[in-house]
Amino acid sequence: MTALPLTEKPGLAGWAARLGPARLRLLREFFRFGVVGTVGFLVDAAVLMLGIALGLGPWLGRALSYLVGATTTFTLNRLWTFRHAPRAASVGRQWVLFLLVNLVGFACNYGTYAALIAFVPVVAANPVLGVAAGSIAGLAGNFVLSRRFVFGQGGNGRPSHS
Repeated sequence: MTALPLTEKPGLAGWAARLGPARLRLLREFFRFGVVGTVGFLVDAAVLMLGIALGLGPWLGRALSYLVGATTTFTLNRLWTFRHAPRAASVGRQWVLFLLVNLVGFACNYGTYAALIAFVPVVAANPVLGVAAGSIAGLAGNFVLSRRFVFGQGGNGRPSHS
């Protein structure tokens, strides 16, 4: 193991200095996006269980739970993760854009859920496991698309420059 040169800062401050402000901001946003995604997962799972208990079944219940979870994550991402993004678009337009660009993440999310429900008996018996797997599958795509097209440039659909 080699020692750091005396000019470099050890620990977290050293890593932050090496990353630079733009990459550090990106990591901070990704961390926040992950935290918001965890909250969204909890909302999604709770609504799914409620929907199943009310007789909607795992398929329709999941469609409803996804919409409620996505609305929750949009709101939290707008207020916290990307709070410094310009606000050129109306909230309604930005929400619709969020849902549209996250269809890629939804396809990964719901596709993973559906495949696991259909082919893995333990997941069919415990649908929340499918929700968790689907959430992880959609995370990266949702972050990139949301950052670039929803919250970049004020949600006007143009890529952000940061």
